[in-house]
Amino acid sequence: MIHAQPIEGDRVCIILLSGIGDVVHGLPVALALKRDRPSRKIVWVAQPAPAQVLEHHPAVDEVIVFRPEKGLRGVYDLWRSFRAGPSCDLTLNMQRYAKSIFPAYLSGAPVRVGLAPSRTRDGVRFINTEYTRGGKWRHTQDLFLEFLDAVGVERPDPLEWAITLSDEEESAAETFFSASKGETVVGLALGTAHTAKDWPADRYVSLTHALETEFGFEVVLLGGPGQAERTTARVVLNDRRIAARSALSSSVRQLIWSIRGCDLIISPDTGALHIAHALGTPVIGLFGHTNPWRVGPYEKYHDLIVDRYTDPGEARSPAHYCPRPGRMPEITVTDVLERVRLARERYGVGHPG
Repeated sequence: MIHAQPIEGDRVCIILLSGIGDVVHGLPVALALKRDRPSRKIVWVAQPAPAQVLEHHPAVDEVIVFRPEKGLRGVYDLWRSFRAGPSCDLTLNMQRYAKSIFPAYLSGAPVRVGLAPSRTRDGVRFINTEYTRGGKWRHTQDLFLEFLDAVGVERPDPLEWAITLSDEEESAAETFFSASKGETVVGLALGTAHTAKDWPADRYVSLTHALETEFGFEVVLLGGPGQAERTTARVVLNDRRIAARSALSSSVRQLIWSIRGCDLIISPDTGALHIAHALGTPVIGLFGHTNPWRVGPYEKYHDLIVDRYTDPGEARSPAHYCPRPGRMPEITVTDVLERVRLARERYGVGHPG
């Protein structure tokens, strides 16, 4: 059932154990809950890397890190974290998989709102006491905003994400980008957590060379500690024609301030794309394996998407859920450069030559 009644509790638990992009999509929900009642305490359960997005956030009072890969030890640590504070009055279980069952139960909340049963797996529906409305798949951001409808909290308009940097992070960003003052900086996200969503590594070389020579842009390479991303970075940086700099790091916080320092981001379906969108940085999305109208940038920068997921003549619809393997190589460097020109014309990225 859908609750659709105001929740009176002052301690709300949000469970989002998926990637960085999903955590970004959850931020407007936290902000709306806090603005609805400023005294409300927001407790967020996340996995280690995505949890970094929540640092310094004005609507998140407590972050509990859950490490399900540790098995029973991870569950015990989760139990201890919850036990250290009072029980929650309400839990918003935004996760569809079994790893959300333990935090939902251990939160102690008598009301646990989850996704519609048709959208969950692994018995998650049985741990939730209330549900969001069902129907066809919608954009991930819309699915999460439905949780506000379910608890009688008004949706924010316009949406805000309020990703916030500390003074130390502001200083680090200032130091890194000091050499680029006055220049147009383009950030290239080099990989994802799933290789099927990656763009071929050699194309980043041709793209970087074109961005530097044809447009006169500076290029910063973005990514995490993954082997595939670092291999792609080496391929790019080993080309002597290229002057790009690397900002690869195991720190999600560094990724955030690196993206904020760029004028344009080019990214496949990964967290960097959603961070850029939330920060208001124009982003060119590269999509073939996944549906950009379901998991791409939300209601903005749609004109910059390179879409090889949608078949010719097929309607652009978030209702298509299944991946379409083997399509990322169909995205050409020419496709991306066309979007760069569009970003220059429509969003003022750089200056026409």
